[in-house]
Parts: sequence; structure tokens; C-alpha cells
Amino acid sequence: MQEYDLFSLVLLFFTGVLAGVINVMAGGGSSIVLPVLIFLGIDPTVANGTNRVAILFQNFFAALSFRKEGVADIKTSVRLAAFTLPGVLVGAFAAVRVGDELFEKILAVVLIFVCASFFLKVDSFGKLLGGGETGRGWVLYPALVLIGFYGGFIQVGVGLFIMAALYHLMGASLAKVNAHKVIVVLIYTIPAILIFFLSGNISWFIGICLAAGNSVGGWFGATFSVRGGEKYIRMALVVAVGIMALKLLRVF
Repeated sequence: MQEYDLFSLVLLFFTGVLAGVINVMAGGGSSIVLPVLIFLGIDPTVANGTNRVAILFQNFFAALSFRKEGVADIKTSVRLAAFTLPGVLVGAFAAVRVGDELFEKILAVVLIFVCASFFLKVDSFGKLLGGGETGRGWVLYPALVLIGFYGGFIQVGVGLFIMAALYHLMGASLAKVNAHKVIVVLIYTIPAILIFFLSGNISWFIGICLAAGNSVGGWFGATFSVRGGEKYIRMALVVAVGIMALKLLRVF
């Protein structure tokens, strides 16, 4: 097992805290985690799998927090999660078969897209999904399958798509949307982790270090989501993610 100094472990913990808050309040926290893991010398595919360990713990504690705040609807969330599972299985299998160099390029493109998405309102994604006033609520179910594939493959920014789908195609409040989102991701992460584990693409020590931070961030992110907002996070995230995407593309 590769050894990590105290600075690396502290960096992982606080990266996890920040990612947990961002993931629960909006989405895109993994866009910080994956580049940090890669820059610490972890293979991209292993980083992709290891991040899922932190995501699992993050969403477990976030779900507990949402339940404490009285906005969780576990029965509906489980039903929604079921539609993501076929896509998740296919996406995770695809992820472990993609070479590290190709995965880096895919990740870089996704990071750039996530950066751009921070300047859009969730409204903009909803129009793409065909919900709201059009009455095409049935689109939610195939949309969840596609979102599941994306989440199984790369995870980065999946929360933005889940929020858009649920907000516009279910008509739920943002607090309810966030509560559904964390339970959906919690459930679909379990089979994804199994696939990455069986293919040898998880570093458990790093995953647990990250999970400690993500759990703290997930708990407080859920509380902030119900009681406050997400407006103070995005600009710093855009700068950090933009730099990392350019680095992955070897622009500098």
C-alpha cells in the first residue's frame, strides 16, 4: 500500500468535507475529489472507484440529516432509485474497462461541462428533460436510467442532472429534491462499489479518509440545503475545477 504523509491525509479529509457539502447542496463535488486523487498519484480508474466509498458514506449521513429535518420520503426515493440501477450497472462496467488515458480525457471534458453548468440555473437542465409545463412527466423514468448510466460511469456532476429531473418532472420543492437525490445516489452507489471492488479499482484506505470528510460535509450540506442556500460555493469551485480540467488535458 502506498504511504501518504499527514498533509495528504488532511487534504483528503477537507477535500471530502467540501465535496460533501457541494454534492448535497447542488452537485459537482466529485469534480474536486477526482483530480485531487489523481494528483496524489492514484490511477484515474481507481480514483473513480475510490470516490464511490466516500459518496456512499456522505449520502448515508445526508439522508439521516434530511430525515431529522423532516423532509425525507424514503419510499418514493427507493422507487426512483430502482430506475437508475440498470444504467448504473452498465455505466460502472464501462468505467472499469476504459483505459486510464482515455478516462482522463473524458473526465477533463466532463469537468469543463460541469464548470459551464455552474453558470446555469437548474431551470436550464429541466428544459432539456422535457418536464414542467409540458406535462411530459413520463420522461422522468428513462431520464433516470440515463442518469444512472452517467452516475455509474463517472459520477461527477450527476447531482445536477438528478435535481433537474426531479424538480421539473416531479414538481417537488428543492428541499424534497435534495432529499430524494441523496437517497437515490446512496442506493445506486452500492452496486457501483461492488463492480469497482471486484475489478480491483478501489483504494480502501484513501476511500475511508475521504469518507470521513464527505460524511461531515454531507450531514451539514443537508442541513444547509434545508435552512439556507448554495450561493457562496460556486465561483471558487469553477476556478478550481477549470484549472484541474486544463491540467488533465495537458494544456499546461
